[in-house]
Amino acid sequence: MWVGDKGGEERVFYAHSLPGKQPEEWHMLEEHLLAVARIAQQFAEEFDAGEWGYIAGLWHDIGKYSDDFQRMLRLPEGEDAHIESRPGRVDHSTAGALLAEKAYGARFKPFERVLAYAIAGHHAGLSDWVGSLNGRLLKEDYLAQVYKSIPEKILNQQFPIKRPTPAMPPNPLSLSLWIRMIFSCLVDADYLDTERFMEPEKYNARKGYPKICALLPLFNEYIKRLISVSPKTHVNKIREQILEQCISKSKNSPGIFTLTVPTGGGKTLSSIAFALHHAAKFDKNRIIYVIPYTSIIEQTADILREIFGEVVVEHHSNVDETDSSAENHKSRLACENWDAPIIVTTAVQFFESLFASKPSKCRKVHNIVNSVLILDEAQLLPPDLLIPIIEAIKELQSNYGVTFLLSTATQPALSPRRGVDFIFPGIPNTIEIIDNPSSLHESLKRVQFIFHTNAESSMSWEDVAGELQGHETVLCIVNSRQDCRTLFRLMPAGTIHLSALMCGAHRSRVINEIKKRLREGIPTRVISTQLVEAGVDFDFPVVYRALAGLDEIAQAAGRCNREGSMFRGKMVVFIPPSEPPPGHLRQAAEVGRRILSALSEDDIPLHAFTDFFRELYWVKGDELDRHKVISLLQNDPKMRYSFRTAAQSFRFIKEHGYPCLVRYGEGGELIDRLCILGKERFLMRRLQRYTVQLSEWHLKRLLASGEVAELEVSPGLYMQVNTLLYREDIGLCMLDEIQTITHDDLII
Repeated sequence: MWVGDKGGEERVFYAHSLPGKQPEEWHMLEEHLLAVARIAQQFAEEFDAGEWGYIAGLWHDIGKYSDDFQRMLRLPEGEDAHIESRPGRVDHSTAGALLAEKAYGARFKPFERVLAYAIAGHHAGLSDWVGSLNGRLLKEDYLAQVYKSIPEKILNQQFPIKRPTPAMPPNPLSLSLWIRMIFSCLVDADYLDTERFMEPEKYNARKGYPKICALLPLFNEYIKRLISVSPKTHVNKIREQILEQCISKSKNSPGIFTLTVPTGGGKTLSSIAFALHHAAKFDKNRIIYVIPYTSIIEQTADILREIFGEVVVEHHSNVDETDSSAENHKSRLACENWDAPIIVTTAVQFFESLFASKPSKCRKVHNIVNSVLILDEAQLLPPDLLIPIIEAIKELQSNYGVTFLLSTATQPALSPRRGVDFIFPGIPNTIEIIDNPSSLHESLKRVQFIFHTNAESSMSWEDVAGELQGHETVLCIVNSRQDCRTLFRLMPAGTIHLSALMCGAHRSRVINEIKKRLREGIPTRVISTQLVEAGVDFDFPVVYRALAGLDEIAQAAGRCNREGSMFRGKMVVFIPPSEPPPGHLRQAAEVGRRILSALSEDDIPLHAFTDFFRELYWVKGDELDRHKVISLLQNDPKMRYSFRTAAQSFRFIKEHGYPCLVRYGEGGELIDRLCILGKERFLMRRLQRYTVQLSEWHLKRLLASGEVAELEVSPGLYMQVNTLLYREDIGLCMLDEIQTITHDDLII
């Protein structure tokens, strides 16, 4: 039994209390430290750093050997005493960081700070050196308060830790990423052992996933069935050839591969074939499929789930949980640390986690080690962050056993071929899977391009609408939500609208309806923003595209004559009366216009994409690391890093907008339940499918008119108040659009 003063019985220290239980049933601190050490060691051994993981785990909670912490455990709120980031909690992480400095500072300076960063941040997150960690390491009294109480087996169990082997050639992110990996191992180990003791049912629900090699027969059987029932068209024969090349190249040693296949060439299944065969041959732990947009991730996950069942884990913001019991579902738990054979996630989730500072986001990072990572539509990576992304890719491949497959329709996106290596430090020694990408590009040509891209050939929206009405079935893709609304108003009744002012549940329903109409040959006119350009398998005979970058135009062309059912589809590129949004999109459109204007053929040859990316990256210049992320994390002889500042700077989407819950479908009922029950986690998850992101300008107008209101139960989250504000045809309205509503448009 623990005794508060220094005399009396032998003292017993606890890591966690249990509500309603006597101290004798609480989590013993020594047991917790040894368990976390073993788990973190196991994780870190994947990248030859098991000793570092063990010491980080062993010392992470030694600050709990303090009288103050043990007293706090006995208070009514003691069950949360270990969450030191909450006001009034005892700092129990600084002591372990100080012990690392004391024990290893003389022998390994400055590498003892690897442990200091990880241990000090295991609750609050990886911090900046200046103004945070350096100040904490001056508080030696934190260690003095607990030093005499630490058992010998904890205090003196030191490994002969090895220095990290420097990357060859040196990578500017080598040491900071190494610290992040150790941190990830520690955080996940700490979460898991705490959960094992406090929530054993939840912990046990994590178990039972098969090895990845067991999935290969399922895939082979699926492909065999698919080929047997697919029509023997020219396009399908080419898709089979692409599949065969992917399987053949999977035998190559781990590295960085590129897959250059035009849109509609079957990249999803072919890339999975490569990943599975490669993982089986080289004993990789998992496949991580990274997709550019949340709007298309569900489609890919559904395909993979049809093949592999519930081993496929979706991790993105639109996962729809149907009830509170889903909280303990195995796949939901696997989202926390990616401990599953197949992960499907977004580029935002993947790369922001890789540069994050918060424990909950970093927890999964160590499970990227020894994986096969498919980066779909690699050309869509944000140019403002391109250099830190490329350096992270190179480091993960060189020192963490990650095989990358960079999938793109517009070669080259990241590879330093054909002279683009002088623009930015590209990825050397990549292996192209397709034997002759130019020949494949020619053989999959299914579209005749018509370019109205001379500077003087701008079309009015009325002209565009007039041309579209000359086609019974046509898709027109424009550059903004406002352009989409403007053109839609000029179209006849029955035209379909698609934009991000429609919530996810609404968009999914409309996309499925469009696919059904196309299959059945029903005349279908669609006006859409770019959200249909990657991964939405539309097959229109005619597609119009407002001027944009060549990569976006190629994606739009992939929605035209996708299955090759006609000799040539018709793809019209036009200059709209409004400019693209400022910044990268406008720069890309201008570069695209110059290149298209110089073409003398009705196609975009593969070399034009080389010219496009070369000129675009030259225009960007220093803005390929616009927020100076590399300078915040680059190798430093004194280990002075700015993890928290880098995490704040590394954002895929700078304008996240303001989330507004809408009364579409069951959204209204869910909003009402939220107002009554408060921020229940299962409600918040389900409401993600009924959310629209508003600009600041749009939100201010709707707030001023009382059409939307801020939720009292969740400040910063807004909800639709006026039932007329959301329409079946266009989604969330602007104020002037509310007046044009008819009875048939109402959302009941």
